[in-house]
Amino acid sequence: MDVRPQLIDALSALRDRVAAVRLPLPLPGAPRARQTRAELLAQLDDYLLPRLREPDAPVLAVVGGSTGAGKSTLVNSLVGRRVSEAGVLRPTTRTPVLVCHPDDHHWFAGMRILPHLTRIWLPQEEDGDEGEAAGEDRRRDGTSVGREAGQAGQGGGSGVGTGSVRAFGATGRHPRPAGRTGLTGRPHGRDRVGTDSLRIDTAASLPRGLALLDAPDIDSLVVENRVLAAELICAADVWVMVTTASRYADAVPWHLLRTAKEYDASLVTVLDRVPHQLVEEVSRQYGALLTRAGLGDVPRFTIPELPESAGGGSGLLPTTAVAPLLAWLAHRVQDPAARQQAVVRTASGVIDSLDVRMPELAGAVAAQYAASVRLMAAVEDAYTAEGERVRRQLQRGAVLAGDARTRWRGYPRDSSSRELLDSLVESLGALLQCAVAAADERVEEAWRREPAAGAVDVSGADGEATERIGMAVRRWRRVLEELAEDEVRQLERSAAPEPEAVAALLAAALLGGRRARVAGERLAESVGAQGALRLRDRGAELVTTYIDRVLHGERDRRLAPLDALEVTPEPQAELIAALSVLQKESRRKGDRRD
Repeated sequence: MDVRPQLIDALSALRDRVAAVRLPLPLPGAPRARQTRAELLAQLDDYLLPRLREPDAPVLAVVGGSTGAGKSTLVNSLVGRRVSEAGVLRPTTRTPVLVCHPDDHHWFAGMRILPHLTRIWLPQEEDGDEGEAAGEDRRRDGTSVGREAGQAGQGGGSGVGTGSVRAFGATGRHPRPAGRTGLTGRPHGRDRVGTDSLRIDTAASLPRGLALLDAPDIDSLVVENRVLAAELICAADVWVMVTTASRYADAVPWHLLRTAKEYDASLVTVLDRVPHQLVEEVSRQYGALLTRAGLGDVPRFTIPELPESAGGGSGLLPTTAVAPLLAWLAHRVQDPAARQQAVVRTASGVIDSLDVRMPELAGAVAAQYAASVRLMAAVEDAYTAEGERVRRQLQRGAVLAGDARTRWRGYPRDSSSRELLDSLVESLGALLQCAVAAADERVEEAWRREPAAGAVDVSGADGEATERIGMAVRRWRRVLEELAEDEVRQLERSAAPEPEAVAALLAAALLGGRRARVAGERLAESVGAQGALRLRDRGAELVTTYIDRVLHGERDRRLAPLDALEVTPEPQAELIAALSVLQKESRRKGDRRD
């Protein structure tokens, strides 16, 4: 493959942009966008970038299909011995198994592809009995494979048998630095092996340059199996889709087939377990469905229903049953032109598919940001509206109501300055609490119309707002009292008023509106006209400052869950920019070929 470093750099940059995408809001289309993101990362990390960096690596054919389609039996039969578990229990394949020629082992033992899966294998020296048993099984099955196949299995690696399993690997999406991946020597029991592992096996019966990967069921009841199956298929050079005579029209395999067509991947289908008397009819119907789906040129192989496949998948299919498929796969790796066509087609198909998938992902990112902006605007608007309402109520003297109004009317004959201040502070706190509650109701009403609000706590209340508001108005009172004390100290006359009385009159004048007009007059009598003017100006600034501080603080607490989602507009532009660079490099490569 003629790959320039600039193209790999462009793909790497695009991969980083995709990884940076966040789609936390539950919008319509978001699940599909998240799946697209996951598929893009899987294809870029596990297939495209490794393939472009190592164009001479073996061709990887991933065998996928529905539960009970016979994938493991097919892989075992292609290899010539049992390397993958098959049985009557479903789902059968839990740990994916990769089989390659011994000379190709180094390509897969490291972290070149599927770097997040721990590598596990059985020591080669402990599988002699298994290889011999495989040869005997094949002879008992009436096949033409003799002792040579068993000996090949002995020399190539281990199957599913006894012996200590060894593992090494890494977690995360990126390969470990050189020198950090190696044999750990940890014993691994079969029960320890799961969907975070990849078993590596070797078999000299496979042609050099070909690797087979038996993937979990794509319709497994176990979610992790389904996710891993899709991820493994994304790492394939060749997709081998297996279905059965009874399930070839099911939706799940057809979804994979259509996806392969969308990516223009190198694809081959296997119609397994077809009753002898129905081979012609079922093959014709399946071919018609493929043609109707635009997949009429896809190579098709039919395997009849045999005792080996019907008995729980414990046997190996006769050589004649899998020989055409094995020959087709071998041709893909042994003929340079066929190999080039298979590998380049899949790689180019993935690159070409980015022209559609990247704008779709960017559109989903834009929708996320637009929804986030709407949610934030609802909070901003609600608290802005309540802030204006509070200021209007202050002008009307709404604070001077209830107990505060009674205290004011009885002041100073029946109420002390401290009692008046206490009642005014309490009334101001109640006004702000009502404003915050009203703003939260506005937010909840607006967010009920937004599907994206499902990812955020719409109540906003944390049970401590009352305490925070009370603390804020008490601080305001203390600062107001300090203003009054400073003003009284500046008076030169001997009969200076009590600072607490000045603070009470100032609070009444600031919060009482037209109802407390007399408070301003009494304040001027106490500290003089100039002093009263200074106090009222500075006091008015304090009222505005503390009201804004309360409302803005509660607003920011409502916005904090949205801010934590980190939904920003930059990823959309970065995705489009990265795609544009990739398209430019792809065009340069095309011009170079011309």
